[in-house]
Amino acid sequence: MSKKRKWDDDYVRYWFTCTTEVDGTQRPQCVLCNSIFSNADLRPSKLSDHFNRQHGGVGGHDLNSLKHMPAHSDQNETLKAFGVASHEDALLQASYQFAYLCAKEKNPHTIAEKLVKPCALEIAQIVLGPDAQKKLQQVPLSDDVIHSRIDEMSQDILQQVLEDIKASPLKVGVQLAETTDMDDCSQLMAFVRYVKEREIIEEFLFCEPLQLTMKGIDVFNLFRDFFWKHKIALDVCGSVCTDGASSMLGENSEFVACVKKEVPHIMITHCLLNPHELVAKTLPAKLRDALFTVVRVVNFIKGRAPNHRVFQAFFEEIGIEYSVLLFHTEMRWLSRGQILTHVFEMYEEIDQFLHHQSSNLVDGFENKEFKIHLAYLADLFKHLNELSASMQRTGMNTVSAREKLSAFVRKFPFWLKQIEKRNFTNFPFLEEIIVSDNEAVCIATDITLHLQQLSNFFHGYFSIGDLDEASKWILDPFLFNLDFVDDGYLMKNDLAELRASGQILMEFETMKLEDFWCAQFTAFPNLAKTALEILIPFATTYLCELGFSSLLHFKTKSRSCFNMSDDIRVAISKKVPRFSDIIEQKLQLQQKSL
Repeated sequence: MSKKRKWDDDYVRYWFTCTTEVDGTQRPQCVLCNSIFSNADLRPSKLSDHFNRQHGGVGGHDLNSLKHMPAHSDQNETLKAFGVASHEDALLQASYQFAYLCAKEKNPHTIAEKLVKPCALEIAQIVLGPDAQKKLQQVPLSDDVIHSRIDEMSQDILQQVLEDIKASPLKVGVQLAETTDMDDCSQLMAFVRYVKEREIIEEFLFCEPLQLTMKGIDVFNLFRDFFWKHKIALDVCGSVCTDGASSMLGENSEFVACVKKEVPHIMITHCLLNPHELVAKTLPAKLRDALFTVVRVVNFIKGRAPNHRVFQAFFEEIGIEYSVLLFHTEMRWLSRGQILTHVFEMYEEIDQFLHHQSSNLVDGFENKEFKIHLAYLADLFKHLNELSASMQRTGMNTVSAREKLSAFVRKFPFWLKQIEKRNFTNFPFLEEIIVSDNEAVCIATDITLHLQQLSNFFHGYFSIGDLDEASKWILDPFLFNLDFVDDGYLMKNDLAELRASGQILMEFETMKLEDFWCAQFTAFPNLAKTALEILIPFATTYLCELGFSSLLHFKTKSRSCFNMSDDIRVAISKKVPRFSDIIEQKLQLQQKSL
């Protein structure tokens, strides 16, 4: 970061005054054309150069003469009264709007002064003439200006989210996940879900680096300090959904222990999006060996540049659709299923390539038993991919997610009965290559053992189960049998009254479940509160995973020292900055500095 320059009252001789940003950075502003320059331009040579080139170089004014100049405020107010923005307002608005688009598109800040503004000036000169070019020239779009604009918009968006959290009638839900960027810096990201008016809102909360160690206590301290910094009690959180290493964010981690100590009532859930790892842990030895063989084959091809180039050329020559294999990665839920599918569908071609390269992996890869196990794994992980994909959406709550998981596990007994009869209809890849009864018997034994273990692990790990009968009115209060509710239940009368309303029935049939219960806050506050306390908690860390994808745009080799917290907030937040308030505050600061 370059050294910040300081304002000197002697600079007024060049018809400049000083504007001070929120972070204390001083920037020179030309009184004659209202252009604002970066802090790096706060030196006599730069100011005099602008004054001489743009305004004829008639200097010699002092501070008192500028203080007694007529203010622009009266003129600005008159223009606003007629719905017309003043010249100064227009310049600022254009600057903020471009900075907003720059952040939304995840572009580097320098793109404005290095590419966009020069192009715009050339276009204006050719199409609109020199007068329009001079007007565009006054729009401040330097690297420092864009950076400060994004910082200000980020703070405004954050302020809007914090105001919503404080005004929420119910405790909020939070999802937390951690990743490592290209600089090996651990980044903690959080999203929040809360009630606002007649809907549930999901918003970006923060993305902050873990400076030194990455223990559970470090995550907790960063999480707690964020709320304390903004003067919000931690008990505003009603639930936290986590994902990651068990030592950091697992259900038995130090982070969870610290959170529960600080907020005893809080509900901790674990992301339901990653059953693939659980499946891998329950694989019998033969199936596990088959999976490891696939990983070794892919690494042999992808991990060595010459092999990869030859592999691509080979596939182009024979005209195969897949010319690129995917790396296996623990961080992406769908990667393992896609790898297995690709390898199975390209089995013959990969086998030829391994022979061509004289690889020692050929013997294991050509084994008939391996191919059968590969087919089963490809089918099983394809089912898991479909399950995970069905939960990869915004608004996914724990009730809906666990219903999907429960429905998936309930298929196991049906699959087992079919496998006993040597019917592999639900495993199409496996059915395709099974040619003898002996092969069917061998794989059927392995599948039966695996599915039984998997069913037990699913029930224990994800706590599969529907709502208890007395709470199922949340899903459908009109078809729910009131006999399941105890007569002493305080809200039984409210349920009976709600069921009698035809208008509310129409709302239930046309609205999402969460929005329906938000709409009942006025008429039936107790019912709405009970329902939403179950529907607000996050079931997955899907939003964090989407946010991590954005990190790939912000944290690159050319931007490795870049602090991306503000940029990523503007880029992925659904909130729109309050431009009029930001610009008005900016103009007030400029007027005070005159």
